[in-house]
Amino acid sequence: MTSKMPNLLLLGIDSLRRDHMSGYGYHRLTTPHIDQYSQGGVLFEQHFSPSIPTTPGYASMLTGMDCFGTDVVALRHGGPVGDHVKMLSELLEENGYNTTCIGFTGNPSARGFQKYIDFEGWGPDESGRSPKADNLNRVAIPEMKRLKEEGKPFFLFLRHMDPHSPYLPPKPFERMFYDGNECDPDNHSLDELYDFKPFADYFSSWFPEGCTDSKYIDAQYDGAIAYMDAGIQAIFTALESLGIEDETLVVITSDHGETLNEHDCYYDHHGLYETNLRIPLILRFPGKLPAGKRVASSSQIKDVMPTIVELLGIPCEIPFDGRSLIPLVKGEERVPESEMYITECTWMRKHGWRTQEWKLIVALEPDIHFKAPVELYNLVRDPEELHNLVDEEPEVAAHLLSRLHAHIAKREQETGRENPIYTNLNWHGLGCGPFKTSQQAFDSMHIGSPRTARSLQTKEKEAEAVAEAEGEAAEVEADSTC
Repeated sequence: MTSKMPNLLLLGIDSLRRDHMSGYGYHRLTTPHIDQYSQGGVLFEQHFSPSIPTTPGYASMLTGMDCFGTDVVALRHGGPVGDHVKMLSELLEENGYNTTCIGFTGNPSARGFQKYIDFEGWGPDESGRSPKADNLNRVAIPEMKRLKEEGKPFFLFLRHMDPHSPYLPPKPFERMFYDGNECDPDNHSLDELYDFKPFADYFSSWFPEGCTDSKYIDAQYDGAIAYMDAGIQAIFTALESLGIEDETLVVITSDHGETLNEHDCYYDHHGLYETNLRIPLILRFPGKLPAGKRVASSSQIKDVMPTIVELLGIPCEIPFDGRSLIPLVKGEERVPESEMYITECTWMRKHGWRTQEWKLIVALEPDIHFKAPVELYNLVRDPEELHNLVDEEPEVAAHLLSRLHAHIAKREQETGRENPIYTNLNWHGLGCGPFKTSQQAFDSMHIGSPRTARSLQTKEKEAEAVAEAEGEAAEVEADSTC
């Protein structure tokens, strides 16, 4: 008689940058419970999400493919993820698993689960705060108990939303990392943000009235992480109390990071800067993975599914683009993937090439921030990416561009499809083709409220239902310039 296959609990924490986690060296104690839990498993110190934002990030995580393999690069991906790839949920169902997805209904990258459950993970409640983690726990813990009682192995996917704007952690977390006057009239750190028309209405909908201090908003992000961390401890406790901790692989990771009041991108996850690319990855599986292990070698989001499949012992012949991380865990040699192709299609359409020392960012059309069409940063000397060296180091830029184009040609030949960053011309949802000027982009794009922000990540019919019910306009509003 064969023993039951292991369970899989995957915590996909939206918009969580690893450099704001205390377990990754952040100076604020934001994740004490995750830190302690990770001591029983493996923490990957240099984990990356090369394709921003949510839809391509999770597409890669849940298929083991890069953006060429998934053909997904845009938040507003048109249609479903192609049938040429198999989702992790589909593979596990074929192998006798029950599968449940919580908090990700309607996104193309959430294909293949048997059951979908939603929770309120966006706007504030009557207190003006947003207890996202509590809302998730209220449905997730009973579902975990149900899955355990079913007796079959299960895959439970939890999409935590606390680090995603709006950052509205409940008390006392909203002031856990801030002891100032957020409405100081002499503070002007948010002036440029309020002048940024595409996002100004959205921020005004959840910032405190009269808020002037960007450090207060930064502290809300950190407070939301700390609040979520406390909520996640309840998940760990439930796993233990159900007696299934030793038979469950737990994966803690993110789809992408977050840019705070940095790079003129203002509390969102667009831009190919390190703030968005660097994400956490923690694996815990008692008896199958060592405790207290930290892996310094770089890894990517496409490596998650191959690693899970190997740890669960699932028979699989899928030719993944990613590679299992188990050799790194064992301390074995693995040819490093030290360079990566990076893309983003959230509020701008760009791609680039990242090495351990350099990063090249190339705009494929003018962006809403009026940024230079080509950016070049030395990640060693300028880790915050503040000094664009494209005019000072033209030979470096040319070399990286050639590497980028060579990689594209190679992957297009291998997949038989054109680079999806070239074909997703309606990534903004406006139907007008690529922007011709930054002014056109600036005048055409608008995010108005948390409700309509949520609709961007759901199926079109659901977005329309939300808009009708709430009396909202479409999330991205077309201006006459489009």
